[in-house]
Amino acid sequence: MSPVITGLVFMALLLAFDATEDSAPVCHILGTPELPLLSREGELAIGGAFSIHSKLAQTLLSFTEKPKRLTCSSVNLREFRYAQTMIFAIEEINKRHFLLPNISLGYRIYDNCASTLSSMRVAMALMNGDDWTEGNPCSAQSAVHAIIGESESSSTIVLSRTTGPFRIPVISHSATCECLSSREEHPSFFRTIASDIYQSQALAQLVKHFGWTWVGAVNSDSEYGNSGMAIFLSAAEEEGVCVEYTEKFSRAEPDKLLKVVEVIRKSTAVVIVAFMAHVEMNNLLEQLTLNNITGRQFIGVEAWITADSLVTPTSFSVLGGSLGFAVPNANISGLEEFLTKGFWETKFKCVTEAVPCKENQDLILLKNSYNDVAELRMSSNIYKAVYAIAHALHSILKCSSNQGCDKTVKLMPWQVVESLKKVNVTINNEAQVWFDSTGAALAQYEVLNWQRGPDGSVHFKPVGYYDESLPLGQKFALDTKAIMWPEGRTKLPVSVCSESCRPGTHKVLQKGKPICCYDCLPCAEGEISNTTDSNGCYRCPEEYWSNQNRDTCILKSVEYLSFTEVMGVVLVFFTLLGVLLTLIAATLFLINKNTPLVKANNSELSFLLLFSLTLCFLCSLTFMGRPSEWSCMLRHTAFGITFVLCMSCVLGKTVVVLMAFRASLPGSNVMKWFGPTQQRLSVLFFTLIQVMICLLWLIFKPPFPFKNMNHYKEKIILECALGSPVAFWSVLSYIGLLAALCFVLAFLARKLPDHFNEAKFITFSMLIFCAVWITFIPAYASSPGKFTVAVEIFAILASSYGILLCIFAPKCFIIVLKPELNTKKHLMGKP
Repeated sequence: MSPVITGLVFMALLLAFDATEDSAPVCHILGTPELPLLSREGELAIGGAFSIHSKLAQTLLSFTEKPKRLTCSSVNLREFRYAQTMIFAIEEINKRHFLLPNISLGYRIYDNCASTLSSMRVAMALMNGDDWTEGNPCSAQSAVHAIIGESESSSTIVLSRTTGPFRIPVISHSATCECLSSREEHPSFFRTIASDIYQSQALAQLVKHFGWTWVGAVNSDSEYGNSGMAIFLSAAEEEGVCVEYTEKFSRAEPDKLLKVVEVIRKSTAVVIVAFMAHVEMNNLLEQLTLNNITGRQFIGVEAWITADSLVTPTSFSVLGGSLGFAVPNANISGLEEFLTKGFWETKFKCVTEAVPCKENQDLILLKNSYNDVAELRMSSNIYKAVYAIAHALHSILKCSSNQGCDKTVKLMPWQVVESLKKVNVTINNEAQVWFDSTGAALAQYEVLNWQRGPDGSVHFKPVGYYDESLPLGQKFALDTKAIMWPEGRTKLPVSVCSESCRPGTHKVLQKGKPICCYDCLPCAEGEISNTTDSNGCYRCPEEYWSNQNRDTCILKSVEYLSFTEVMGVVLVFFTLLGVLLTLIAATLFLINKNTPLVKANNSELSFLLLFSLTLCFLCSLTFMGRPSEWSCMLRHTAFGITFVLCMSCVLGKTVVVLMAFRASLPGSNVMKWFGPTQQRLSVLFFTLIQVMICLLWLIFKPPFPFKNMNHYKEKIILECALGSPVAFWSVLSYIGLLAALCFVLAFLARKLPDHFNEAKFITFSMLIFCAVWITFIPAYASSPGKFTVAVEIFAILASSYGILLCIFAPKCFIIVLKPELNTKKHLMGKP
């Protein structure tokens, strides 16, 4: 509290309680008593404090002489209407008989000139009255039984703190500061309006509803503005709304106001939350208009959003399209006629029934900020306050319609306070009046929009509501289509520090800036964000992958060597070609089985070798197509067995060549140990070993279909897992062992004296076979996905073609193109 106010309180207390031990307390006049601006005598009195003038002539208080009477200027018709509404309600109660039937209500209404300094003097006047006479005893009874006022929170705080120790009830119609909710500091304070805690939270929800995450904030430098803005800033932070700047000024600080205007000019935030009293808002509006700062979206509060004084020919360019909260409108029957009558009687010193007033009938019907009852919002709160006090008094005096009120009851201020806490009545079957534990009314607001009507006038159009009494999720509603935006725009203004991050990206905060300022970075591969302004990306499930836009998880593409793709078609072609060539060779051999060439090459092993080659070519087909449990088991075992059968036949042919050479030597009978029966048994024996390996493989740990998701992140490779790598490499090793043995034996027999040496062709075929499978091992280990299968098929086909072409192509060439060479004489190399 300022020194000036402290001094006045001290003087007032001296004035009220100065006494001596030997005499009754007396009051001493330290200055000219404050007289009410409007008053009427009654058995019970209600006080009123309104800013009927909006400017106070400041005087320097020296505390060395009696302070002079304060002088005011600039009539505020809005506040004068409030005072007249109070009078109207009191007179209405006096005329009716159901409330305080035999009691007359009076009133004492003071003008505080929109000054906290004057509010202190008004408070003292309301408590002590104006009939002070030097030497008279101080009355223990307050001059009024309750006080209505004031309009601004700062002045109301002064009034409540001054009257609080005496338990004189104060009911405000528009003081919304949350600081007044403290019952410890303001034990006798009530209000017919809700605390700003609800309005501030509703403001944050309103801003968030439209996606405005980057706003400016300006407030009155007073208890009302500072408290309300603090709650809004906290609620805005919870809603994820960032504030670019927070500025404040008071009506007595023109330099700060100019600074605020400059901040607004340079800001990037389109939306401005103005938590201000209508006087400060009017000052700000004047400067914004002078500086031609337009196009901002103002968000207002009940203190100024319906203030008629702000509506000027130029103000709409700045405040047009403003949105804000206001207390619900009401209809008070008979108030318009009363206001008009009172205005003309006061202004022109006439009565409306007299002739002079009738001559100005058109002027009487004129609407202005005083008698326009289209906006009875705060006036309705005053009306409720008067009726609340009347019902409290009615209850204390035990009034009844038959017996009237008990006038012998001595009314004490604290009794009125306690009775007000219990008030719960409905006025004129419309408005309900009751107070919560903090002395406030229920939080109910209309959302208003400044719009220009067809006739050019400004209207405060309701476009939504906020009702704290409704269930969660229904408290706040807006009709967005009915809103008119600043400068007549039909599109919702955008007020963000950074543009929204589209799905597929995520927010990364900019260093040193608020959370609403960020960069949008795309999600990594395999991660998505499917909401706007996502704080992060999340990884797709195992079998899914992110699409190109990184906003949806899609099934990974499945890869396997298909019969229909180009690579599959090529491999199938060469497979079938190999089968065809093998069948052609077998057919030629079958047709020419009695010729020397066929007989000399062990026709039985040759046919068995051609059969095994056919199987080798065909087994490559088992590696193609979508892997299944059966195909995985078949492909490796069929490959292993057929190739061992093939190698066994080649090995048999190689041994036959060597044995045949030795048998041709004098005295040798080695061929009896390696005749047709032994040859068949050797092939069967070598093949059975591979069959046993494969059976053990299939029994204990068989191959199985497997989804390989490790090699490629964006696709699934369908392949056959080996099951037992040891078994797989055992199969290959056994084939390699037989191939190596064939190669060695064939290499040793390569220089035998036959003109047509079979060992040479076997050597070349084994050389190709070994070269293919030696290069296969690193290629198999390094090839990704379906190329692993393709490499394996290629190795099968290449080695099969090597055996077919090296061993059978020369013979088929002679049979078809050089039949003259197909003679025993030529085979023996004889001239």
